[in-house]
Amino acid sequence: MSRHPRVPLSVLDLAPISTGSDVRQALANTVDLARRAEQAGYRRYWLAEHHLSDGLASSATPVLIGQVAAATSRLRVGSGATLLGYHTPLAVAEAYGTLDALHPGRIDLGLGRGLAAGRRAASASAAAPQPSPGSRTVKGLLIPAPPVSRPQRSARGVAREEILLQPHAQPLPFEQAVDALFGLLSGTYTLDDGSRVHATPGAGAALETWVLGSSAGESAQLAGRLGLPFAVNYHVSPATALDAVDAYRRAFVPSATLARPYLMISADVVVGRDLADAQRIARPYGAWVQGIRRGEGATRYLSPEEAEAIVLEDDLVQDRVSTQFVGDANAVVKGLETLVRATEADELIVTTNAHRHEDRVQSHEWLAQAWLAA
Repeated sequence: MSRHPRVPLSVLDLAPISTGSDVRQALANTVDLARRAEQAGYRRYWLAEHHLSDGLASSATPVLIGQVAAATSRLRVGSGATLLGYHTPLAVAEAYGTLDALHPGRIDLGLGRGLAAGRRAASASAAAPQPSPGSRTVKGLLIPAPPVSRPQRSARGVAREEILLQPHAQPLPFEQAVDALFGLLSGTYTLDDGSRVHATPGAGAALETWVLGSSAGESAQLAGRLGLPFAVNYHVSPATALDAVDAYRRAFVPSATLARPYLMISADVVVGRDLADAQRIARPYGAWVQGIRRGEGATRYLSPEEAEAIVLEDDLVQDRVSTQFVGDANAVVKGLETLVRATEADELIVTTNAHRHEDRVQSHEWLAQAWLAA
């Protein structure tokens, strides 16, 4: 069977902060990695939006997108994702309209719900059937069982989210927020009194707009109904990724944007000189995932030596650890080929965390060399 790595390769960056480092260095690392990714042949460079996490510097995503776009010339640069639960549609239209005006034809706008909107959707679907336990393999791809126990968000955690919204503000439902945003970008948004408002910058911006999601729920179905490209977060929720893919394809309606579904799949990747080297670099990953799932947020990324002292709760992290693609370039490429075949993805986006910036850069470069040359 011939290899199938011809789909484009892109990068998702969380601007991780390592122990012993700081925000300034993490942001400098992001700009450096973007330059190197462009040289290596990646198509896009997306920045994730995360708030109130001590270990991630990617909270002011439009600012960081502007810095990356200014430091590169060919890469498409965008958000993976802009969390509409925390922003008004007008604020998003103006921010990304500004980016498009400064870097025309290169800006992507990836849309996600955010926790505030997500809680509403979760409560509405609380009675929905849950995936059955037990790992399975589909077309050679491991689909792990979801974590046995997901810790409840603490009262402190919920209170921390309140700072992301104005007092007493309620985020718009996701579909309504997307509809308002598209109206502002197209210049057709009309107020209740019939008057039209014009977002400047924003109206007429040539943005490539995506929806991101992890399950067969609202995001997948909305992306399909609107005929938008959809990015599936296999690296975040491998247990539900194939369900999300199927839901998107079933819901898809051709649009002025797309005649057929266009799917991007994400993967967490570490490429080393050999398997032992890659496993050493990837060692802190389980501890990092465990902190997130315990409700502590993304903490500073440990060194391999620091990670040795952490006792992992397998039921909490095994799904993510077992689906991380770790090894030398050839082994990782083979694993990613399986992911692309199983999902019939049109594009692949990879994210890599490592304590040392040099290891993260080298992982991306080695992967691109093997993937694009095959």
